[in-house]
Order: sequence, then structure tokens, then C-alpha cells
Amino acid sequence: MNLPEILPDLIKEVVKQTLETIMVAEREVFIKEHGGTKNGFYERNLDTALGKLENLKVPRDREGRFRTKLIEPYKRRDISLEDLILGMFASGMSARSVAQALESIFELKYSPSTISQISQVTVEEINKWKQRKLKKRYAVIMLDGMWLSVRRDTVEKEVVLFVLGIDKEGYREILDFDVNPSEGAESWLEMIRRLYERGVREVLLFVADGITGLEERIKEYFPKADFQSCVVHKVRSTLNKVRAKDRKKIAKDLKKIYQVSTEEEALKGFEKFKKKWESKYPRVVKSWEREIYKLLTFLRYPESVQRVIYTTNLIERTIKEIRKRVKVIGALPSVSSVEKFVYLRVAMLNDRWSNRVVNGFLESREEIQEMFLRRYS
Repeated sequence: MNLPEILPDLIKEVVKQTLETIMVAEREVFIKEHGGTKNGFYERNLDTALGKLENLKVPRDREGRFRTKLIEPYKRRDISLEDLILGMFASGMSARSVAQALESIFELKYSPSTISQISQVTVEEINKWKQRKLKKRYAVIMLDGMWLSVRRDTVEKEVVLFVLGIDKEGYREILDFDVNPSEGAESWLEMIRRLYERGVREVLLFVADGITGLEERIKEYFPKADFQSCVVHKVRSTLNKVRAKDRKKIAKDLKKIYQVSTEEEALKGFEKFKKKWESKYPRVVKSWEREIYKLLTFLRYPESVQRVIYTTNLIERTIKEIRKRVKVIGALPSVSSVEKFVYLRVAMLNDRWSNRVVNGFLESREEIQEMFLRRYS
């Protein structure tokens, strides 16, 4: 994976603090073993795989004998040292084992207490990130989860809940994530409440899969927001409930409901679907009839964005990219390990997206602005 050229100031600061902490620990070890006196710091810039770190404080000794062993090995690597350390923590290694591994790989001698201190920096940054103020307006907020094996007392599957927002200009960002034993509406309610407490007030559309009671929970904080149930999830569920020989025909008929441009066309498509299949699959047809209002919400939005908002595919692709980095680990040893590992991935993705408008949103900016004015004037 190619790391972005420039990471957000938050992540750069974490890496900078990590390097400075390690170099101070190096000097402590050097003076203890060889004698000498501390003599403050000098500043230098460092080009790394994570972009340029400016004004890095490099410790020195009064006698001029101390030389950090960190900088040259760091420049030769393609990932940040912090990423490596957190990866080792996530795989279940103790602080002592991590310190020994770094010494073995890079000939760098660090104490377990120093490594633990490095890990704690990220915990503090995660908390700051989760409490940061958010924008007042989001055109779209998507909700979805990723299941992982996590150890508490025992190893069990738990879900990482993700919230992805697309602002009124069309820029996307992961707004929040949380580790939770379940993906029910009550778990999502806590995430929705946090969005409100952090400044989100005006949302046009929430998009999620078919979680029972989720729309009602969203309305508690965002009563004027629309709700779109993921059409792709609904189609998959439907095809799993019909005979194999009918699946191609039903899939084709369903496209006449959701691959159209207007709600009127979609309702005509549904009436044809209902007439054709109701006698053979009454429960399937009834399910579509019961949920049709929230499956067709996307058709009330500009045509240029409809392909983006009728499904949770946008956030699912994001989760898939994060999953690639964690699936090789197996069971993560703690909730804290999950959060550390996911946080760095999220920060990198957010930076990558910071100057990219989501497809279709540039063309529809004026229409989206008018929708905000009509709904929240």
C-alpha cells in the first residue's frame, strides 16, 4: 500500500512525538552505558514515507558522542515506525517483546517502558479525534460495520461500527468508529448521539442496510433527515429467498425498480414485479411492498448522485480496504488494539480523500444546497 505523501497534522504529530520519545530513550540508555551529560536538542526536518516532519527535536549530549540510531533506519523503511509498533501490539506482543523485536530488526535498543509510552500516545490521539468538532451540514451519512475476532475474556466476533459522511461540497470523511459486541439499532443510537453532540445538525440523507429500528433511532436526533435502506443488500436477501431457477429472472425484474431515474418509474416497475411474482413468492413481494418507501428515497435526489446513495457500497469499499490490513492478524488481543490499528488506517484514508469530490456531487452542488435551504431554512 502506498502511503499518502502528506498525512493530516494530527497523524504527523503522533509520528513526530513517537520518534522524539524513542530518541530521548536512546540518549538515556547511551548516557547510562557510556557516561556523559545531556545537552538539550537540535531541530531538523526529516523526509519520511509519511511526508516531511518539520522541526523534529533530536537530543544531543554535551560531549558530542551520542548519535541516534533511529533516523537512518527510519528513512530506509516504507512504513512508519509507529505503524510497525502498533502492528506488533495488535498481534499480541508485549511491550518487552516489541522492544526486543526492534532491537533485533534495526539494532535499536529501547526499554519496554518506552515502548508502552509510545503506544499510549496513540490512545490519547484517538480520544482527541473522537471528540473533535464536526461540520454542521452533511449531505449524506452512511453507516456500516466490520466484524472481527476480538479478545475480551474470550475470543468472540465483535463489530467495528463506521460512520462515513459526505459534506455539502461532496467531500467524504470517516467521522467516527467504535468497537461494539453487536450491530443493533441501540448500538448505532450511541454513534448517532455522538454525531449530534459534536456539532452535526443538518443531514439530508442517512444510508444503511436493513437494521430493524435504525430509522426510528436516527429520527430521534435528526427528525428531518431522509433514510435510504441499501438496495443492494435488499436484492441479495431477496435472491437468497427464491429458487435458483428463478433468480436471474427476479434479478432482472428488480432492476426495473431501482435502475431508473424517477420514483414514478420505480413504482411502475414494482407493480409489474408484484403482479408477476406475488402468487409464487408472497412473502418476498410483501417485504418489498412494506419497505418500498425507504428503498426508493434515493430517487428524490439529483440524478448525478443516485448511483452513489442507493447503496452502502461506498462505505463497504472503505471497510474492505481496512479489513485487508487486519485480517492477517487473526484475533486481536483487546479492544484497544483494534482501535489503534483502525485509527491509523482511517486517518490515512481521510487524508487521501481530503481533496477528492465523490462522483456526481460536483455536478449537483447547487441542487444539494437548495435542498438544505428548503429543509432547514
